[in-house]
Amino acid sequence: MQRCASSQPLVEEIQAEEEEEEEEQEVFQETGGVNEEQVGPVEEASAREPDGRPAPVEHKNGKRAEAGPGVADGGPRFSMFTWLMVVALLGVWSSVAVFYFDIVDYDRVLGKLAAYDTDGDGDFDVEDAKVLLEKTSKPEVETPTQRAPEPEEDGPGAEETSVPGSQDVESEIQAAVPLPPLDDSHFVPDDPTEPGQRYEEEPGSIDTTGVLVEESQPEETEGESGRYQTSSKLSQEPEADKPPKAEPEPQTGSTRPTESRQAADGAAEKAAEEQKEKVKKKKPKLLNKVDKSIKSEIDAAERLRKKGNLDLALKAFDSLVQQHPLSPRARYGKAQVQDDLAEKLRSNDLLQSAISTYGEAAELPDVTSDLLRVALKRRAERQQFLGRMRGSLATLQKLVDVFPDDVGLRNDLGVAHLLLGDNKGAKKVYEEVLAVAPSNGFAKVHYGFILKAENKIAESIPYLREGLESGEPGTDDGRFYFHLGDALQRVGDDSAYLWYERGHQRGHFASVWQRSLYNVEGLKAQPWWTPQETGYADLVRMLERNWKTIRDEALAVMDRSRGRFLPEEENLREKGEWGQYTLWQQGKRVGNACQGVPKTCALMERFPEATGCKRGQIKFSVMQPGTHVWPHTGPTNCRLRMHLGLVIPASGCRIRCTDQTREWEEGKVLIFDDSFEHEVWQEADSYRLIFIVDVWHPELSQYQRQTLSPI
Repeated sequence: MQRCASSQPLVEEIQAEEEEEEEEQEVFQETGGVNEEQVGPVEEASAREPDGRPAPVEHKNGKRAEAGPGVADGGPRFSMFTWLMVVALLGVWSSVAVFYFDIVDYDRVLGKLAAYDTDGDGDFDVEDAKVLLEKTSKPEVETPTQRAPEPEEDGPGAEETSVPGSQDVESEIQAAVPLPPLDDSHFVPDDPTEPGQRYEEEPGSIDTTGVLVEESQPEETEGESGRYQTSSKLSQEPEADKPPKAEPEPQTGSTRPTESRQAADGAAEKAAEEQKEKVKKKKPKLLNKVDKSIKSEIDAAERLRKKGNLDLALKAFDSLVQQHPLSPRARYGKAQVQDDLAEKLRSNDLLQSAISTYGEAAELPDVTSDLLRVALKRRAERQQFLGRMRGSLATLQKLVDVFPDDVGLRNDLGVAHLLLGDNKGAKKVYEEVLAVAPSNGFAKVHYGFILKAENKIAESIPYLREGLESGEPGTDDGRFYFHLGDALQRVGDDSAYLWYERGHQRGHFASVWQRSLYNVEGLKAQPWWTPQETGYADLVRMLERNWKTIRDEALAVMDRSRGRFLPEEENLREKGEWGQYTLWQQGKRVGNACQGVPKTCALMERFPEATGCKRGQIKFSVMQPGTHVWPHTGPTNCRLRMHLGLVIPASGCRIRCTDQTREWEEGKVLIFDDSFEHEVWQEADSYRLIFIVDVWHPELSQYQRQTLSPI
């Protein structure tokens, strides 16, 4: 009994302690693991009964429970361990998703965050973020509202960057990135071996070969018709035609880039190295010992030139030339400034001075081979620009003598002969080139061009074709497509139109039919025209009303003994006789031709659209029986051609333009655009006589008619 009596208070005490511990545990869970002393008094907003006890809370199952702090929602209670496990699992699965599904590029993110390591501890942490968000001060970090340095010229960094205060942390961090440092020095030293900036010639300057450097153009392909097809077109393939993108295989235990990414990075680095090596090879060495001793002064003068301060640059280089007369680089720099000024001021006198100074630089002792090359090359180019073809030829011949193994210089020499009309001299040069470089495409197309001009049609074809197929610089020219197609047509080879189509795709021809090379874009293009469409109905009426007067004057001058009609000299006839008597050429009267046909000329004087057409002719044309004119096109789309029938046989005379064939009538005018392919047959028993009148294309403005060059 005594033992039982003494054990009862002990049991009650244990139960009380257990109940107290349970209540404390409930409070701990309900307050999120923090007791009342840590969080302070409970908010008065908590619902309570009038006696101060917590108000009961309704559960979903209808039962009532005593509410307490932190459980006003009546939700289920979980242990701290359960919540920790849930959070941990969510973190693990998020990391897996990010890594395996490539949500974040770790390399890119880590690389960017490294830029924000403001405390120098090797990572990006809370302290770094505080500095960037201006919660702590660090003088070395540029604040988001600072203005970037003002550049000397327009370029990146010229705008002010600031961060709105309402932006989140991520946007503030990105806006705080300092802009890249400005490279305000566009001038670089001539000698790449010397310390300093990179050697980069701006577009329009000269590389080691002396050729003007041109900006790279988008690659062109020949897969579709049209003027050009660029790589952007090729990328516009339907999505359905693309193979499905393979999912990346999961990798475990590593966040390194995949092998494909490593391979791509390696390829990119290799390409960059090759490009650097290519650029390095192009850097000319223009400084000799004298030049190196005054390199800083040369650099300063050149910097002025490249920044457009041409007057100051000319004074600087002129002073250097006077102080150091044996400096080739100083004299070459002076020539470049004179060249730039001549272009700016449109001054032939200044250009002639530049030509002379280029020659002086090349004549100085101890001039480097690179400087000699670029100086004489530029001299030859500017001489050609001024029309000094013989002087240019002499300069290029000197270059070839100094650099006999340079095939490119020999090719340029051949072009100089062609510009002088010396086909024989050009032919000899290209034969020499092909003897040492039989696969040289540039020499092939030009040699084929010369053979065709000599009427060696079949012999010209392989040279023209192989030269165009080479794709070498200088071969993609409309003239070579034109003459290759023409040669193929003359030997009866239908592949001519494949080459015309290729020329059209390359942008040289308006279409396969319209193959003129001197064009104004946007003009209405059709093979046959009516008088009303041309807007020259008055001229047509005048011609048709006065056709007998015009005919009689033409017949009066057809006497061969007077030599009025001259044979066609454009090599357009396959066979037969074709004579012409020209009254106006390139918008001007031809000699005293009008003395033989004064009435005709008086009639024409009233129509400046014809007499002032600098890209046309006014002439009589007589064609004898048995004559065939090859399919051909005129040189320009800027004119229309009128044919007035004067003496037309009953049958056997016809003209085809594109795929439409027509016949002349006496006293009637035919109008066609001779920039389209046309062909003529004279199979009658007697001669055919017509009057040809070229007029400006009606859509040309008055300004264009005045400023277009003559043809």
